[in-house]
Amino acid sequence: MMVRRFARPYAKAMMEVAGSPQKADELRAELERFEAARKESVELQEVFANPGIEPGPKIGVANAIADRLSMSAMGKKVLEVLIRNHRINDLEAMVAALASYVNDATNTVVAEVTSAHALSEGELEQLRRTLEKKVGKRVTVQVRKDPQLLGGFVARIGSEILDASVVGKIEKFRESLS
Repeated sequence: MMVRRFARPYAKAMMEVAGSPQKADELRAELERFEAARKESVELQEVFANPGIEPGPKIGVANAIADRLSMSAMGKKVLEVLIRNHRINDLEAMVAALASYVNDATNTVVAEVTSAHALSEGELEQLRRTLEKKVGKRVTVQVRKDPQLLGGFVARIGSEILDASVVGKIEKFRESLS
């Protein structure tokens, strides 16, 4: 997801208030869970998007959800600030920006891996270690399946793409024959 410009100041403030990259990452995870719950419900989306509903009732709804999700007091306070500033519907972009700040602070990169089949925990760990050696940073792996790859995987880290898929190897072989 592309981080929108307005999201960065909010994310930076969250990072500073959290006090450490680890606490900021915990806050990010809480806010991510809240955003997933909000996006899952059309009714919640409508409530938070409706400018005719005062902030008080919206904060009450957000706190009820936050309690169910066992969110911290800091997480609840962030939600309240976002509701009062009419930015709660932009939470996804702020969470992405916060993740970016946390990753920078912890020297971590995200590898978006597309695999032909689901990877076992062992395969995932081996892939993570291999990618860490290649990039010289900690790697967090996000995996999605695409059976069209036939076998292997494609990993994207920033603008770099590592293609170890069967389809990619066939394509390279085809190019070498041309």
